[in-house]
Amino acid sequence: MTRKIWIIVIAILAAHTALLYFMGQPWMYEGGYIKLWYGASVLTSENSQHLSDWYTLSHVIHGILFYAGLSLVFPKLSVGTRLLMALAIESGWELFENTDMIINRYREQALAQGYFGDSIVNSTGDMLAALGGFLLAWRLPIYASIIAIILLEAIAIYFIRDSLTFNIIQLIHPIDAIGAWQSR
Repeated sequence: MTRKIWIIVIAILAAHTALLYFMGQPWMYEGGYIKLWYGASVLTSENSQHLSDWYTLSHVIHGILFYAGLSLVFPKLSVGTRLLMALAIESGWELFENTDMIINRYREQALAQGYFGDSIVNSTGDMLAALGGFLLAWRLPIYASIIAIILLEAIAIYFIRDSLTFNIIQLIHPIDAIGAWQSR
């Protein structure tokens, strides 16, 4: 990747941070400190407030899927251009995810009752996780990317009873049985 690509990556991250700030998202956890990893319960006010947490796994998967999808749709574009597209898509999702509409939709789910959006630190961490997932998929053979997705989903399901798949299902069309299982 060229230096120009990395400069644009930094610009996207800076613009993303500024937009979240203007949307009113907090910089960091209200307790005044930042953890590199927050692995305690997803039912606490610290979830989605630190640099990484259980949902960071799903953002790594985003990056892997963006690499695959953009490679299929735009095979002639450079990897650097596809990386910028992936980061822009991830930024769009992160911004949309922090709107009142989506925050309120998440709150309807068993695991997100007290959710009030991501801190800017957490959202930036999610962006970096997607970037990492993209770079992994670029370098790994296809089968390794598939195994990584399966493992990341399984880890999240085991530890927090949630995953990217469950998150999408429960956001689009909640299934009572999944919600009941998650709230056990």
